[in-house]
Amino acid sequence: MPRYNRLVTLSLAAMIGLSMPAFAEDKPDPVIAKVGDLEIHQSDLDVAIANLDPQMAQLPDEQKRVAALSGAIDVKLFSKDAIAEKLNEDANYKARMKYLEERELHGAYFKKHVVDTVTPEEIKARYDKEVAALPKQEEVHARHILVKTEDEAKKVIAELDAGKDFAELAKLHSTDPNKADGGDLGYFGKGRMVKEFEAAAFALEKGTYTKAPVKTDFGWHVIKVEDKRIAPPPAFEQVQPQIRNMVMRDKYLDLLAKAREAQGVEILDETLRKGYDEANKKQ
Repeated sequence: MPRYNRLVTLSLAAMIGLSMPAFAEDKPDPVIAKVGDLEIHQSDLDVAIANLDPQMAQLPDEQKRVAALSGAIDVKLFSKDAIAEKLNEDANYKARMKYLEERELHGAYFKKHVVDTVTPEEIKARYDKEVAALPKQEEVHARHILVKTEDEAKKVIAELDAGKDFAELAKLHSTDPNKADGGDLGYFGKGRMVKEFEAAAFALEKGTYTKAPVKTDFGWHVIKVEDKRIAPPPAFEQVQPQIRNMVMRDKYLDLLAKAREAQGVEILDETLRKGYDEANKKQ
Protein backbone atom coordinates (compact mmCIF):
# COMPACT_ATOMS: atom_id res chain seq x y z
CA MET A 1 0.00 0.00 0.00
CA PRO A 2 1.43 3.47 -0.88
CA ARG A 3 2.67 5.44 2.12
CA TYR A 4 0.01 8.14 1.69
CA ASN A 5 -2.79 5.57 1.63
CA ARG A 6 -1.43 4.02 4.82
CA LEU A 7 -1.56 7.45 6.47
CA VAL A 8 -5.13 7.98 5.29
CA THR A 9 -6.15 4.54 6.60
CA LEU A 10 -4.59 5.25 10.01
CA SER A 11 -6.25 8.67 10.10
CA LEU A 12 -9.61 7.11 9.31
CA ALA A 13 -9.21 4.55 12.09
CA ALA A 14 -8.31 7.27 14.58
CA MET A 15 -11.19 9.50 13.54
CA ILE A 16 -13.73 6.69 13.72
CA GLY A 17 -12.70 6.18 17.34
CA LEU A 18 -12.70 9.87 18.16
CA SER A 19 -15.99 10.61 16.48
CA MET A 20 -18.14 8.07 18.30
CA PRO A 21 -20.42 9.68 20.92
CA ALA A 22 -19.59 8.89 24.52
CA PHE A 23 -23.26 8.42 25.44
CA ALA A 24 -26.69 9.11 24.05
CA GLU A 25 -27.90 12.58 24.98
CA ASP A 26 -31.36 11.36 25.98
CA LYS A 27 -29.98 8.92 28.56
CA PRO A 28 -29.50 9.86 32.24
CA ASP A 29 -26.00 10.95 33.18
CA PRO A 30 -25.64 9.99 36.86
CA VAL A 31 -22.84 11.06 39.14
CA ILE A 32 -20.68 8.01 39.89
CA ALA A 33 -17.93 9.60 41.98
CA LYS A 34 -16.90 12.88 43.56
CA VAL A 35 -13.48 14.46 43.96
CA GLY A 36 -13.85 17.27 46.46
CA ASP A 37 -16.57 19.46 45.01
CA LEU A 38 -16.03 18.09 41.49
CA GLU A 39 -18.36 15.42 40.11
CA ILE A 40 -17.53 12.53 37.79
CA HIS A 41 -20.53 11.62 35.65
CA GLN A 42 -21.18 8.50 33.64
CA SER A 43 -20.39 10.55 30.53
CA ASP A 44 -16.94 11.34 31.99
CA LEU A 45 -16.35 7.63 32.55
CA ASP A 46 -17.46 6.82 28.99
CA VAL A 47 -14.95 9.30 27.61
CA ALA A 48 -12.23 7.90 29.88
CA ILE A 49 -12.99 4.34 28.69
CA ALA A 50 -12.87 5.44 25.05
CA ASN A 51 -9.44 6.98 25.64
CA LEU A 52 -7.79 4.09 27.48
CA ASP A 53 -4.50 3.01 25.96
CA PRO A 54 -4.79 -0.09 23.70
CA GLN A 55 -3.39 -2.45 26.34
CA MET A 56 -5.93 -1.36 28.96
CA ALA A 57 -8.72 -1.46 26.38
CA GLN A 58 -8.28 -5.25 26.15
CA LEU A 59 -9.26 -5.75 29.80
CA PRO A 60 -12.61 -7.33 30.76
CA ASP A 61 -15.39 -4.74 30.93
CA GLU A 62 -15.49 -4.36 34.73
CA GLN A 63 -11.70 -4.05 35.02
CA LYS A 64 -11.77 -1.57 32.15
CA ARG A 65 -14.36 0.55 33.97
CA VAL A 66 -12.26 0.53 37.15
CA ALA A 67 -9.11 1.51 35.23
CA ALA A 68 -10.98 4.31 33.48
CA LEU A 69 -12.48 5.58 36.74
CA SER A 70 -9.05 5.58 38.37
CA GLY A 71 -7.71 7.64 35.48
CA ALA A 72 -10.69 10.03 35.62
CA ILE A 73 -10.17 10.59 39.36
CA ASP A 74 -6.46 11.30 38.80
CA VAL A 75 -7.40 13.81 36.10
CA LYS A 76 -9.87 15.60 38.37
CA LEU A 77 -7.35 15.73 41.24
CA PHE A 78 -4.57 17.29 39.19
CA SER A 79 -6.75 19.48 36.97
CA LYS A 80 -8.21 21.30 39.99
CA ASP A 81 -4.72 21.99 41.34
CA ALA A 82 -3.54 23.02 37.86
CA ILE A 83 -6.33 25.60 37.61
CA ALA A 84 -5.42 26.88 41.07
CA GLU A 85 -1.90 27.45 39.74
CA LYS A 86 -3.35 29.14 36.62
CA LEU A 87 -1.74 26.63 34.27
CA ASN A 88 -4.86 26.95 32.12
CA GLU A 89 -3.76 30.50 31.32
CA ASP A 90 -0.41 29.35 29.88
CA ALA A 91 0.02 30.16 26.16
CA ASN A 92 1.14 26.63 25.28
CA TYR A 93 -1.86 25.17 27.10
CA LYS A 94 -4.24 27.47 25.23
CA ALA A 95 -2.66 26.59 21.88
CA ARG A 96 -2.99 22.87 22.62
CA MET A 97 -6.60 23.25 23.73
CA LYS A 98 -7.41 25.12 20.53
CA TYR A 99 -5.89 22.31 18.48
CA LEU A 100 -7.76 19.65 20.49
CA GLU A 101 -11.04 21.51 20.01
CA GLU A 102 -10.46 21.73 16.26
CA ARG A 103 -9.53 18.05 16.13
CA GLU A 104 -12.75 17.12 17.92
CA LEU A 105 -14.74 19.27 15.49
CA HIS A 106 -12.92 17.56 12.64
CA GLY A 107 -13.94 14.20 14.10
CA ALA A 108 -17.55 15.27 14.57
CA TYR A 109 -17.71 16.52 10.97
CA PHE A 110 -16.13 13.29 9.75
CA LYS A 111 -18.70 11.22 11.61
CA LYS A 112 -21.63 13.25 10.31
CA HIS A 113 -20.55 13.43 6.66
CA VAL A 114 -18.61 10.16 6.26
CA VAL A 115 -19.27 7.50 8.91
CA ASP A 116 -23.02 8.14 9.18
CA THR A 117 -23.55 8.41 5.40
CA VAL A 118 -22.15 5.02 4.35
CA THR A 119 -24.95 2.71 3.21
CA PRO A 120 -25.00 -1.09 2.80
CA GLU A 121 -25.70 -0.53 -0.89
CA GLU A 122 -22.51 1.51 -1.28
CA ILE A 123 -20.44 -1.15 0.46
CA LYS A 124 -21.88 -3.93 -1.73
CA ALA A 125 -21.39 -1.89 -4.90
CA ARG A 126 -17.75 -1.23 -3.99
CA TYR A 127 -17.23 -4.92 -3.24
CA ASP A 128 -18.63 -5.84 -6.66
CA LYS A 129 -16.35 -3.28 -8.29
CA GLU A 130 -13.25 -4.59 -6.51
CA VAL A 131 -14.16 -8.21 -7.35
CA ALA A 132 -14.63 -7.33 -11.02
CA ALA A 133 -11.16 -5.75 -11.08
CA LEU A 134 -9.42 -8.75 -9.54
CA PRO A 135 -7.05 -10.58 -11.93
CA LYS A 136 -8.19 -14.07 -12.88
CA GLN A 137 -5.93 -16.55 -11.11
CA GLU A 138 -6.01 -20.27 -11.82
CA GLU A 139 -6.01 -22.69 -8.91
CA VAL A 140 -5.59 -26.47 -8.85
CA HIS A 141 -6.91 -28.96 -6.35
CA ALA A 142 -4.19 -31.57 -6.03
CA ARG A 143 -3.13 -34.63 -4.08
CA HIS A 144 0.37 -35.97 -3.80
CA ILE A 145 2.30 -38.96 -2.59
CA LEU A 146 5.74 -38.15 -1.19
CA VAL A 147 8.40 -40.87 -1.01
CA LYS A 148 12.15 -40.91 -0.40
CA THR A 149 13.44 -42.42 -3.67
CA GLU A 150 12.69 -42.27 -7.37
CA ASP A 151 12.21 -46.04 -7.50
CA GLU A 152 9.52 -45.87 -4.81
CA ALA A 153 7.74 -43.15 -6.78
CA LYS A 154 7.89 -45.25 -9.97
CA LYS A 155 6.34 -48.21 -8.12
CA VAL A 156 3.49 -45.95 -6.96
CA ILE A 157 2.90 -44.80 -10.55
CA ALA A 158 2.83 -48.42 -11.68
CA GLU A 159 0.15 -49.18 -9.07
CA LEU A 160 -1.86 -46.18 -10.28
CA ASP A 161 -1.53 -47.41 -13.87
CA ALA A 162 -2.91 -50.73 -12.66
CA GLY A 163 -6.03 -48.98 -11.38
CA LYS A 164 -5.25 -48.48 -7.69
CA ASP A 165 -6.91 -45.54 -5.88
CA PHE A 166 -4.63 -42.51 -5.45
CA ALA A 167 -5.89 -41.57 -1.97
CA GLU A 168 -5.49 -45.13 -0.69
CA LEU A 169 -1.95 -45.34 -2.05
CA ALA A 170 -1.13 -42.04 -0.34
CA LYS A 171 -2.27 -43.49 2.98
CA LEU A 172 -0.07 -46.52 2.43
CA HIS A 173 3.10 -45.01 1.00
CA SER A 174 3.33 -41.25 1.51
CA THR A 175 5.71 -39.79 4.10
CA ASP A 176 3.89 -36.45 4.14
CA PRO A 177 1.89 -35.63 7.31
CA ASN A 178 -1.26 -35.25 5.18
CA LYS A 179 -1.17 -38.93 4.17
CA ALA A 180 -4.19 -39.57 6.43
CA ASP A 181 -6.17 -37.23 4.15
CA GLY A 182 -5.13 -39.19 1.08
CA GLY A 183 -2.43 -36.66 0.26
CA ASP A 184 -5.03 -33.92 -0.23
CA LEU A 185 -3.45 -30.46 -0.59
CA GLY A 186 -6.69 -28.61 -1.32
CA TYR A 187 -6.77 -25.73 -3.78
CA PHE A 188 -3.67 -23.62 -4.30
CA GLY A 189 -2.54 -20.96 -6.74
CA LYS A 190 0.80 -20.21 -8.32
CA GLY A 191 3.53 -19.17 -5.92
CA ARG A 192 2.32 -21.41 -3.10
CA MET A 193 4.40 -24.50 -3.84
CA VAL A 194 8.06 -25.08 -4.76
CA LYS A 195 8.60 -24.41 -8.45
CA GLU A 196 9.14 -28.03 -9.57
CA PHE A 197 5.97 -29.18 -7.83
CA GLU A 198 3.98 -26.19 -9.09
CA ALA A 199 5.09 -26.64 -12.70
CA ALA A 200 4.09 -30.31 -12.71
CA ALA A 201 0.73 -29.69 -11.01
CA PHE A 202 -0.37 -26.87 -13.29
CA ALA A 203 0.69 -28.84 -16.39
CA LEU A 204 -1.69 -31.70 -15.55
CA GLU A 205 -5.24 -31.97 -16.82
CA LYS A 206 -8.08 -32.48 -14.37
CA GLY A 207 -8.24 -36.10 -13.22
CA THR A 208 -4.70 -37.02 -14.34
CA TYR A 209 -1.51 -37.77 -12.45
CA THR A 210 2.19 -37.40 -13.21
CA LYS A 211 3.57 -40.28 -15.28
CA ALA A 212 7.10 -39.56 -14.07
CA PRO A 213 8.24 -38.80 -10.51
CA VAL A 214 8.71 -35.13 -9.62
CA LYS A 215 11.82 -34.30 -7.56
CA THR A 216 11.97 -31.48 -5.03
CA ASP A 217 14.06 -30.79 -1.95
CA PHE A 218 11.47 -32.73 0.06
CA GLY A 219 11.82 -35.95 -1.91
CA TRP A 220 10.01 -37.56 -4.85
CA HIS A 221 6.37 -36.78 -5.59
CA VAL A 222 3.56 -38.34 -7.53
CA ILE A 223 0.91 -35.68 -8.13
CA LYS A 224 -2.74 -35.92 -9.12
CA VAL A 225 -4.93 -32.95 -10.06
CA GLU A 226 -8.51 -33.40 -8.90
CA ASP A 227 -9.85 -30.10 -10.19
CA LYS A 228 -8.97 -26.74 -11.76
CA ARG A 229 -10.77 -23.46 -11.27
CA ILE A 230 -10.45 -19.68 -11.27
CA ALA A 231 -9.79 -18.59 -7.69
CA PRO A 232 -13.02 -17.32 -6.11
CA PRO A 233 -13.02 -13.84 -4.58
CA PRO A 234 -13.12 -13.47 -0.80
CA ALA A 235 -16.65 -13.70 0.57
CA PHE A 236 -18.42 -10.38 1.05
CA GLU A 237 -18.89 -11.04 4.78
CA GLN A 238 -15.17 -11.72 5.17
CA VAL A 239 -14.02 -8.39 3.74
CA GLN A 240 -16.99 -6.16 4.52
CA PRO A 241 -15.15 -4.11 7.22
CA GLN A 242 -12.23 -3.43 4.84
CA ILE A 243 -14.59 -2.50 2.01
CA ARG A 244 -16.48 -0.15 4.32
CA ASN A 245 -13.20 1.57 5.18
CA MET A 246 -12.46 1.95 1.46
CA VAL A 247 -15.84 3.65 0.93
CA MET A 248 -15.19 5.95 3.90
CA ARG A 249 -11.70 6.74 2.64
CA ASP A 250 -13.09 7.84 -0.74
CA LYS A 251 -15.79 9.95 0.87
CA TYR A 252 -13.22 11.53 3.17
CA LEU A 253 -10.82 12.35 0.34
CA ASP A 254 -13.69 13.82 -1.69
CA LEU A 255 -14.68 16.03 1.23
CA LEU A 256 -11.07 17.13 1.68
CA ALA A 257 -10.71 18.02 -1.99
CA LYS A 258 -13.89 20.13 -1.91
CA ALA A 259 -12.82 21.86 1.30
CA ARG A 260 -9.37 22.67 -0.10
CA GLU A 261 -10.92 24.10 -3.26
CA ALA A 262 -13.46 26.17 -1.35
CA GLN A 263 -11.13 27.51 1.35
CA GLY A 264 -7.67 27.33 -0.20
CA VAL A 265 -4.49 26.03 1.42
CA GLU A 266 -1.26 28.08 1.43
CA ILE A 267 1.93 26.62 2.91
CA LEU A 268 4.67 29.20 3.31
CA ASP A 269 7.51 26.83 4.21
CA GLU A 270 8.84 25.59 0.85
CA THR A 271 10.05 22.20 2.13
CA LEU A 272 6.74 21.49 3.85
CA ARG A 273 4.81 22.67 0.80
CA LYS A 274 6.66 20.28 -1.49
CA GLY A 275 6.11 17.39 0.89
CA TYR A 276 2.42 18.22 1.28
CA ASP A 277 1.90 18.53 -2.47
CA GLU A 278 3.74 15.27 -3.14
CA ALA A 279 1.67 13.40 -0.55
CA ASN A 280 -1.58 14.68 -2.01
CA LYS A 281 -0.58 13.72 -5.56
CA LYS A 282 -0.62 10.08 -4.38
CA GLN A 283 -4.34 10.17 -3.69
